[in-house]
Amino acid sequence: MVDGARRVVTRDQVVRAACELFLRHGAVDMERLATALAISRATLYRVVRGRDGLLGDVLWLLADRELVRARQRRAHDGVEGVLEVTRCFVDRLRAAAPFRAFLRGEPDTAARVLFGGCDAVHRRAVRAQERILLEVRGEPGPPGPALGQVAFLYVRIVESALYAELLGGTPLDPDLVERAARTVLRR
Repeated sequence: MVDGARRVVTRDQVVRAACELFLRHGAVDMERLATALAISRATLYRVVRGRDGLLGDVLWLLADRELVRARQRRAHDGVEGVLEVTRCFVDRLRAAAPFRAFLRGEPDTAARVLFGGCDAVHRRAVRAQERILLEVRGEPGPPGPALGQVAFLYVRIVESALYAELLGGTPLDPDLVERAARTVLRR
């Protein structure tokens, strides 16, 4: 690079590089990421604004890939189809060593990124669940806010089971979680 020249990177490039780091290390170290991208930390922060937002983008990109796979494998419609997608997704998430390392190593950050803020993974999960509810029904579903409320409650039930220890509880009985999820889906 010419002395004084600046390397231009896009947010998408930063997120993809951060995904690679996360998959290798179960974390995103901003210094390591800046070095990998051959940019300064100042430039990195100008592009992403903050580590939490970047982690949210990373976690969502990786989660969305798994949701796509789970949706492609779905063999049923209706409630069974929704539960089938969820089971596949949750199994893959629980098996993801980098994600488990992140939850263990940075529980406070994980809670902020997963559940808080305008770009929280939770909000994206609710929007994705709305789409899943519509596609497995094969019909429009409840009008407006009702669909969003069902998706919100369903995602919260799944999160309660998936992140019980992070949320300060103990692991939940999978049968109880599925019964609660079925109840919400059958409203």
